[in-house]
Amino acid sequence: MTAGRGDAAQPSKRTDARLNRGRLVAAAHEVFTEAGPGASLNEIARRAGVGPGTLYRHFPNRQALLTVVLDDRVKALCEYAEELRASDSADDALARWLGAFLAHARANHGMGSALMVNEPEAPEPDCHQLILNAAASLLNRAQNHGTVRADLTAGDLVQLVTGLALSTVRDEDSDAAQRLLALVLDAAHAPPRGSR
Repeated sequence: MTAGRGDAAQPSKRTDARLNRGRLVAAAHEVFTEAGPGASLNEIARRAGVGPGTLYRHFPNRQALLTVVLDDRVKALCEYAEELRASDSADDALARWLGAFLAHARANHGMGSALMVNEPEAPEPDCHQLILNAAASLLNRAQNHGTVRADLTAGDLVQLVTGLALSTVRDEDSDAAQRLLALVLDAAHAPPRGSR
């Protein structure tokens, strides 16, 4: 009889742990967005409705929590690329995804750096490769339609947009970033020099 009660309690503990982890990740998304990668872990625990000990049972350090949050954000960005691949206009899909990537890079600029600086040997998802793959899938589609210059690579686009994000991250609004992205998109549609 005692064993039966213990067995019933186990799934409940696992469910509670899963729910706590989910609440911690959701709170971390909010708090890191508001305060950056150096945000208070106690504030994350407070917003999740758990104690700091529960946070550290799930995430032994800041880097572990940052990795999960950044991984979630990169996966969402890549899923958006997949959705856009089904749209009618290859050009519109590329432009919309680059706009989303620019917003992502501006919002998360400190998270990747914090992970690399604080724990360079830690295994982490290859976020850069995932983003390159997403960019390549949309770029190749636009190039196959003949609307984007053939000499442009996904690496070129990612580097350009990352540069735009870093150079405009201190701007309160995104007007400058959007204007510069429009210039990048215009250049992407221009024929390469010497082909005119």
